[in-house]
Amino acid sequence: MADSDIKALTEDLPGERFDTPAFTTPPPLAEATVALVTTASLHHPDQDDFEVIDTGYRILDGSRRDYVTGHWSPNFDGAGFAYDMNTVFPLDRLDELAERGVIGRVADRHLAYAGNQFDLSAIRLDSGPAGGRWLREQGVDVVLLTPV
Repeated sequence: MADSDIKALTEDLPGERFDTPAFTTPPPLAEATVALVTTASLHHPDQDDFEVIDTGYRILDGSRRDYVTGHWSPNFDGAGFAYDMNTVFPLDRLDELAERGVIGRVADRHLAYAGNQFDLSAIRLDSGPAGGRWLREQGVDVVLLTPV
């Protein structure tokens, strides 16, 4: 399926609107624990790959750098990720910010979802809130979302 076909299929999809968006005031960034949440379908080689219509998430160990992408969309160009994982998962950049004291610390674990979904209701109502709760339980204050 060509990129133009995908655009045609999705151009009339409404964006999500929330009457009362969830928001909490985090600590100052220099004191905050920051995690990454990506929609690049990343996982470790020993984890299950993302399947079509997989609305779950994978927990990524920040001490590892063996991430692979499970993006199954023909419109996803994996060249940037193959060259430098930081194009979709800027963990090295977060480490640098922590070393400079810009952020308090980088979380030990991060989350990945498969962003190539047409029906987001399961993520919006189930795995998204579950992932958010899990991050809070891990002491995460701020999330850097890298939509791919």
